[in-house]
Order: sequence, then C-alpha cells, then structure tokens
Amino acid sequence: MTRPQHFGWFLARGFGPQGWGFPSLDWEYDWTRPEIYQESARILEQAGFDLVIIEDAPSLGSPETIDLRVRHAFGGPKHDPLLLAPALFHATSHLGVVPTVNPAAYLPYTAARQFATLQHLSGHRLGLNVVTDTGSARHFSDAASLGHDEAYDRAEEWLDGIRELWRSWDDDALVLDRATDHYADGSRMRAIRHRGTHYAFDGPLNALPFTDGEPAIVSPGGSGRGLGFAGANSDVQLALAPLNETSVRAYRAKIHNAAIERGRRPDDIKILFAIQPVIVSSAEEADRVVAASASPDDAVLTQIARKQSSDLETDLTALDLDAPLDRSVFGPHVSQGSIARLVGDRADDAPLRAHLTALARAGRIRDRSGFVGTADEFADLIEELGEWGNDGVLLWGDFHPVTVHRMLDELVPILRRRGILRREYAPGGLRANLQAF
Repeated sequence: MTRPQHFGWFLARGFGPQGWGFPSLDWEYDWTRPEIYQESARILEQAGFDLVIIEDAPSLGSPETIDLRVRHAFGGPKHDPLLLAPALFHATSHLGVVPTVNPAAYLPYTAARQFATLQHLSGHRLGLNVVTDTGSARHFSDAASLGHDEAYDRAEEWLDGIRELWRSWDDDALVLDRATDHYADGSRMRAIRHRGTHYAFDGPLNALPFTDGEPAIVSPGGSGRGLGFAGANSDVQLALAPLNETSVRAYRAKIHNAAIERGRRPDDIKILFAIQPVIVSSAEEADRVVAASASPDDAVLTQIARKQSSDLETDLTALDLDAPLDRSVFGPHVSQGSIARLVGDRADDAPLRAHLTALARAGRIRDRSGFVGTADEFADLIEELGEWGNDGVLLWGDFHPVTVHRMLDELVPILRRRGILRREYAPGGLRANLQAF
C-alpha cells in the first residue's frame, strides 16, 4: 500500500561553489550571494520537501593537502552554513533549514542562544545537523581534538547542556500580563550550574523558550557510537546503506533499537536514505548512459580521481592509472572508511584504473543495479522503500536551480499522484511536519 514519505535535499557541496565543474556554472550565479540558494529553496518548498541539510566541514584539511581540496573546489572553500540559514528562511515559509554544526566550534551557552534566536526568527523551522568531524577540531582549541568515540561523548554533553539551557524557563515563566506590567517571572527560571567533562557554564538562558518545540536534531553517523547518539538524540537520521530490503530493514532496526535503549520510541526518529539519482527522459537514454559508463575514458577517470583526492587528502592524479594502488600512500589521517569505499573488495594488486572505473560505472534503477532511470522508475524505487517501512529519502547534489529542476520537474507530479509526496504542510514548523506521518 502506498504511504507518504518525507523528502529532503542534502546540499552536498555545502555553502560553497555551486555548479563548479558543471556546464550549469555558465548560468553565472554567484555562490557567495544568497540568490542561488533562495531560488533553489523555493523550488523545494513548492515541491513539498520537509528540509534542506547544508553540509559543512570547517577545515581545509592538513597543511600538506590543502591544494588538493581547493584546486577543483571539492573540499573548499566553504562559508558558514549557519549564517546562510536566515536568507533561506526569508525566502520560504515552511521549508526546514538544517545547517551543519560541530560541537567543537560552539560553546554551549552561545550555541543555545544563537539557535534559539534562529528558531524564533524562522517560525520554528530550524534543524541542526550535528557532526563530530574530529579533523576540524584543531582549529578551535588545543583541547578540541578527541578520538572518535570521545568526540561523540563531547557532542552528547554539548547537546544535553544546550537543551538544559533551552529548558531553563518553566512553561509559565513568561507571564505577559499587561495589566500588572509583569512580563516574566524570574522565580520560574532555573539557575543552571553545569560542570561537565568538556564544558562548564551557568544559566538560565536569556533567550525565550519555544512555543512549537526545539530545533530538530539531525545526525549522519554510521558507527556503533554514532548510531547510539542518533538513538538518544536525533529527530532525523541521514542514512547510507545498500537499498535492498534486507539492508534497509536491518539499518532501521539498528536505529530503532538504539532509540528504545535510550528510552525513546522508534517513531521519534525519521530515517532518510541518501540517494543521488540520474533522472533521464526515457528508458533508452538510461540504457545509453549506463552503457557509456562501462568503459570510461581517461578524462572521466581523472575527474573522479580529483574528487577522491580531495576526500582522501591524497593526490591520486599523480599516480599511474595502470599500476597497483599501494595503500601506503594514504597517511594515518585518512579515514579507513573512505579508503574502503575506493578499493571495495578488489584484490591488493588491482590497478588504480580498476578502482576508479568501478566508481564511474552506473547502473539502472529498473533492475536495482544503480540509480539511472526515468522519473517513473525512480518513483517505483521510492514506493518500494515505503513498502519496507521507510520514512523517506534525501536527494543530494549541488544546490543549483538547474540541478534541482533536472531532478524534480518530472518526479514531483508522479510522486504526488501516487500519494508519496505531501501536498500541504502541517502548521508548527519542521518538527510538526516530521511528525505529521
């Protein structure tokens, strides 16, 4: 039976050079100005999307590899997504906006006050994509760098402290009695004294409490500790997993079990699987795209190597395509998960060309070997995900009007006719829309 699902957009390049490396750059949008993001946000709201998540990484990486990250604008530059949020709120009325925030970068009292301000200014449409990104922590203080699990411990203390500050006003502390000229009751505010492992601060917060709920929390972590953090804290989990029934159900079970272990209900968390489809006009065109990807030329492989070089902070373009990839070229700072995504299950003596070719190869939505297909075929996949209990999907790519239109123009009417995509928003902001179904 067809069921409605939630839809979001993951702004994969962050607040950075939208369109760089693509023909759409010649539309001449200025990525440092708000107009390109506002136009794209209005399209999403017209489509009925719940939220847009703005990726961020405050760091350009290690000093030795900065050029790899900025040369083709894969890893930088990036501006602060929290400061882009007001421009998107101004351009829309219902869309949730979720900038990425790193607990290492914000003291809890400052964060609680700024986020509360944006929640009020937006009509309760703010979300926070909480990432621990240990590689960026060195920019904020000598004490900021922690191990993987310890960074999650700090994030949990940070979020608990922020919530403690948000809740430092009792429900009846705001009096607003004009007859007695009584604005608020100070006796109904809690004097907070937090002395934790990572933070020390006092309250209460001087920002107003919320009438329609706190900002929604989003998390992307896939490790055991990351899933535990999501189970305890998140309203939305950004999910990456193979899109077959076994994997989808198993992933959802992990998140739900983590929620139950922390005293929450499984329905408290909406799990949205990230997908980047290639929507084309016909099945014949999809077949041509897939066939062409099977034998990529060196120019295509070089483009893939550039992006991988940024992600891996290792210059793959300087290596021989036809020589075995020596894993010792990756320094200790490189994520083992990123290396595993590059090399897959191929043999140790496989050449770099084989790894890049595997990344270049596309598959058909129709046979579930990939994400190239027509809008109808992609809607079939989304409908199938719903049959497995899925809450929704995150489409991702540059936040460029050309990209957004290309992906949504044919897809939105089909999803609406099938009853998968909302036609109306719920009153009350982002949390209300997430909990509407």
